[in-house]
Amino acid sequence: MYKYTLCFIQRNDEILMLNRDKPPVLGLWNGVGGKVADGETPTACILREIAEETGLHLTPHHLLEKGTVSWSTDEGTTGGMHLFTAVIASDVPYSTPVRTLEGILDWKPIDWLLMDRNHGVGSMIPHYFRRMLQEKNGFHHRFTMENGSVCAYSYEEIPSREGTIFVQT
Repeated sequence: MYKYTLCFIQRNDEILMLNRDKPPVLGLWNGVGGKVADGETPTACILREIAEETGLHLTPHHLLEKGTVSWSTDEGTTGGMHLFTAVIASDVPYSTPVRTLEGILDWKPIDWLLMDRNHGVGSMIPHYFRRMLQEKNGFHHRFTMENGSVCAYSYEEIPSREGTIFVQT
């Protein structure tokens, strides 16, 4: 189990994104999430982080776990996170931009997130975002980073089986 979670919350054709005031992606737009506490499941963690960072109180039925991301860096650091998506109804009121302790929340069009050479998002997001939104099954995405940039990326599908984490809970 990885020690981080990340969720992309969708409403219509937009994703609620956080422009982070803190590392590791300082100044870039990212999903919401955070560190898994001792004894906490990834699902419990992401629900807690969503509530803390956005004020939205979602339930497990809003979530779809979409796989994992792992990385290694030229500095010898390794890590990983559990990826989630969540869909909220179009009539859920959530006006942005909103200043939070973590940064600024704002709705970003999905098309904006998928634009080629979008340097406003974390460097790994363009590699997995489209697949994460469009594919039913989860994927494990692997990255090798050098000087903060992606130098290698690969992925493999995690087949969906009844009872696995890739069915809607």
